[in-house]
Amino acid sequence: MRFTAMTRGRRGKLAMATAALGIGLLSVTGCGYTMPAQTSVQYSASDGTRTDLGPLQLRNMLIISDGEDKPGRVIGAVYNTSSKDVKLTINGAGGSQTQVPVKKNSYVLLNDSTDAAVLSSTGGKPGSLVEVTIREDGSNLESNFKIPVLDGTIQDYKKYLPTAEPTSSGAASGSATPTSTASPSSATSASSTASPSSSATPSPTSSR
Repeated sequence: MRFTAMTRGRRGKLAMATAALGIGLLSVTGCGYTMPAQTSVQYSASDGTRTDLGPLQLRNMLIISDGEDKPGRVIGAVYNTSSKDVKLTINGAGGSQTQVPVKKNSYVLLNDSTDAAVLSSTGGKPGSLVEVTIREDGSNLESNFKIPVLDGTIQDYKKYLPTAEPTSSGAASGSATPTSTASPSSATSASSTASPSSSATPSPTSSR
């Protein structure tokens, strides 16, 4: 009797363990079946949005701007899957427009492009979504597309902020003349009108 009781006890424990294992396997296989693998789902890996327009594929598109009525630079990637060169036109708020030429079977990274794609007016505050109209000249397809607006709060995006007056940095070259440090009492306007030969005459700076 004692042997029979122990056998039943062991059988009970074995049955409970088998049931627990079965439930665990069922839950694991259930998750794998009902939830698709993340690698099989296409999504924007950055903060931007994506869309397709004919042969063009726009990925991780963003507008970097300081304000609603200020210029905004469009960054992201534009892929051209066709066998001919095409041009992407982006129309924004207040008649603002920028164009991105893309060669056949190639792509353009707007983040690294020396010819920045800038809209003269962003049309939305940082943190909002603005709607732009995109057009591809190869097939004349046109569509509306929403792009998020971000500012320079995130350090990685700060360098993409468009400057309101690009020529202001060029004006600073006039203050880099040797005469500006030679005569502290003189006005900066006087040094800008002085001839190049007169700037070499002050004796305090020539005795170095």
